[in-house]
Amino acid sequence: MAVFLSPVGGVAAQFFTNTGAVLTGGKLYTYAAGTTTPVATYTTSAGNVARTNPVVLDAAGRVPDSGEIWISPVSYKFVLKDSNDVLIATYDNIFGSGAFAVTNYTGNGSTVGYAVSGNVVAVYINGVYQNRNTYSVTSNTLTFTQAPPLTSLIEILYN
Repeated sequence: MAVFLSPVGGVAAQFFTNTGAVLTGGKLYTYAAGTTTPVATYTTSAGNVARTNPVVLDAAGRVPDSGEIWISPVSYKFVLKDSNDVLIATYDNIFGSGAFAVTNYTGNGSTVGYAVSGNVVAVYINGVYQNRNTYSVTSNTLTFTQAPPLTSLIEILYN
């Protein structure tokens, strides 16, 4: 399976509380972007050993074992909490480093005709993430349920 290095906790990152103390025993939960549906992360670049969810940080506030978090080619949400499950930060719509190609289009007032190659993983219109229910992909053509505004920037990420 193709996996990519996570920009959150990626390699030897150290986490801290909001007061600057090392986040010993902190917890890093991983979910599908915009949801509370758990999604796996991995310990190696081979993507063959899943991490626990949440990832429990070591005494130095770092990811244990390899110190690396590898993620699938999907959009993630990371939720960082202290050892008592008090929320510190949330990071949403996170993709792995080098995970995707991007195709840019300009809105033409149409709901169809945006060619894609590969698996569409995210769509943005003028920088705003589009939920999956706002478009569909059939035969390498992306179709919106409602036409994007004329001259809007449409970014399609795929792998």
